Amino acid sequence: MQGGGPTILQIIPRLDAGGAEVAVIDMAEAVAAAGGRALVLTEGGRLVPRVEAAGGEVISFPAATKNLFRIWANADAIAAVVRRENVALIHARSRAPAWSGLIAARRCKVPFVTTYHGAYKENGALKRAYNSVMARGDVVIANSGFTANLIRQRYGTEDARIAVIHRGLDPAAYDPACIGPERVAALRAAWGVAPGQRVILQAARLTAWKGQSVLIESAALLKASGRLGDAVVVLAGDPQGRDDYVATLARRIEDLGLKGVVRLVGHVVDMPAAYLAAHVTVVASTEPEAFGRTVIEAAAMRCPVIATAIGAPPENILAPPKSEPDQATGWLVPPGEAWALAEQIHVALRLTAVERDRMGDRARAHVLAHFTKRNLQLETLGVYDRLLRTDLAQRFQGAVPAVDTTPLIPLQS
Repeated sequence: MQGGGPTILQIIPRLDAGGAEVAVIDMAEAVAAAGGRALVLTEGGRLVPRVEAAGGEVISFPAATKNLFRIWANADAIAAVVRRENVALIHARSRAPAWSGLIAARRCKVPFVTTYHGAYKENGALKRAYNSVMARGDVVIANSGFTANLIRQRYGTEDARIAVIHRGLDPAAYDPACIGPERVAALRAAWGVAPGQRVILQAARLTAWKGQSVLIESAALLKASGRLGDAVVVLAGDPQGRDDYVATLARRIEDLGLKGVVRLVGHVVDMPAAYLAAHVTVVASTEPEAFGRTVIEAAAMRCPVIATAIGAPPENILAPPKSEPDQATGWLVPPGEAWALAEQIHVALRLTAVERDRMGDRARAHVLAHFTKRNLQLETLGVYDRLLRTDLAQRFQGAVPAVDTTPLIPLQS
């Protein structure tokens, strides 16, 4: 075993994009830094090199299958990996492979941890039973208070088995002071955005519940009332094969006379630069976000955020009426209401430079206090330590000194 520490096995279907995938990378890095060995079972994806760069080892595996026979066969295969690689703990991050992981963990008598990453739909007893695997861990990690309440309500899971660990980001990677202007200029040029032109950004995979259609309707309302000005809407996201949905969005953009105003730009690799290129970021989800990573990423980049008031974003944004306007880090709007979103976008577009800077300062300070990668790593290592009676968290702290996350620009009064 590397460094004499335990071998931790994470399982995820693919490593393409998303909060769960980023968390896999973060924990591979943490386990390796603490002297353990970090294995990842996955079918592959664009983020595999990042796992390996973080110190993890990727094992190609059919983790995305939902075929019942394949799931059972996968359990045998995972058990073989556990025995061969001397795995001390299995950590599953998705439902189908979690069933295989649970069976393997029980056979091999090793602890089983799950992270409940999404507010999964439950349309009937069968789907409820399928989803329930994510609440069957020896410890169930909830990525927000909203998710923890969902687990309690659906499965009656006792508090002792639930650990609320928010997703986190790397403050250095999401630091406006570290993003060169050439990165921002390159993105704006790729999007066809003129110098000085304001960008309303939505960064989300292209799927209906993310609310791209709501933002398109809002843009139409603003344009019709003469309040959009020269601003453009950039829909950044991977369609993940949903060609019909992309075609539907394109037709709606055309029908509303928004060609050139609303741009579908596909997957964006340099998201820190994207947030810095934006005037405001929108999270328009019509169904609850279990966490909503876009909220904290944009906030860390000092970009004001408008999000729907469902799921976890209300935990991550300081907004009226819970917060005073002069303490707000963003805004919340009802889901699916294009007119309400349009009104709030108008407010964001009317902010003076000083008002926007002050909100950006507050937003970054809030993220640095509550939503860092280091917090996620230490708290998750603490879960492993609790089950394995190890000292991974302590070893990690010794190996990776804390970075000063004091905002480079002091909060303005």
